[in-house]
Amino acid sequence: MRSACSPPHFFYAIVTLAWIDRGGDGTVPLFSVLLVTVLLILSMAVFAKLVQRLNDIQITNVLHFIGQQGREVIRTMFPRLDAPAGPTPESWRAAVEAAQRCPVTQTLRYSGEPLTIARFRVAALVRQAQAADAVIVMECAVGDTLVEDTLLLRVHGGRQPLAETPLRQAIQVARERTFEQDPKYPLRLLVDIAIKALSPAINDPTTAVQAIDQIEDLLHRLGRRALDAGCVADEQGVLRLIFPTPTWEDYLTLAFDEIRQFGASSVQVMRRLRAALLSLMDSVTEAERKERIRRYVHHLNLMVEHSILDAEDQVVALQEDRQGLGLSRRRAETERDAIPSP
Repeated sequence: MRSACSPPHFFYAIVTLAWIDRGGDGTVPLFSVLLVTVLLILSMAVFAKLVQRLNDIQITNVLHFIGQQGREVIRTMFPRLDAPAGPTPESWRAAVEAAQRCPVTQTLRYSGEPLTIARFRVAALVRQAQAADAVIVMECAVGDTLVEDTLLLRVHGGRQPLAETPLRQAIQVARERTFEQDPKYPLRLLVDIAIKALSPAINDPTTAVQAIDQIEDLLHRLGRRALDAGCVADEQGVLRLIFPTPTWEDYLTLAFDEIRQFGASSVQVMRRLRAALLSLMDSVTEAERKERIRRYVHHLNLMVEHSILDAEDQVVALQEDRQGLGLSRRRAETERDAIPSP
């Protein structure tokens, strides 16, 4: 038979029984009473902590935590567009093209069980490239899963081959993706929560709208940042490291495509998506990014028009509403008319 109490409880009971009426005085030791009181207070404190932890896993808190991680990685990775002038995207593109025209002098491949790139030790890679007067071009991005014989990097130019061990150590891997150096990951998690909420088994568009709130905030921050973070120079301004980073269009696609597809029949989700896109159009300053958003709004309009919604629901779905359903904005109709077909 299984014991009715845990080993610590059983040990406490045996010790207490051994001290009760010790010496025939007919008393219970004060120590045992005090110990029970302390354990009771400790149990209450642990239970209160457990209740607090259960509150932390409520969906609103989870969404806020993921969004906070995304805001932090955006802040650390990407400089603001209005920051002091640095190399322009055109100059970076010219430097990248010049580096890639140099002959490939070395390649490095992965060997081992499938793992995910967690982060690059950028400073270490730049130092190694500078020492050999070379340019390291990463063929994998943070968040990629590596399998046997995956090409990790190419070395262009250089006076001598780079040591493989330090190169491998500069590419840190883990069993799963992390937030560090990967602004796509918080977006990916938020989108996953949204599309799970939109599944027929759950049917919770309000949670999807709450996820879009966090997604929109991250895109607002990305829209005001210089996204050319994949080019790193040494102290002399010479390009030494190139690694893949997403474009503005990649972020839009990741953030909205699946939600748009799975939420096409939800008036609430369509209205919230439209509000997010029009707000982004007002927020971004680069003409190319505005044009990408404009095309996306046009695509959203077409999807609503070809959805299973009837004519009256389509009119409602084409309105802007930051709450999804609850507060229509007239601006959406006039703004929609001003958006030309791509």
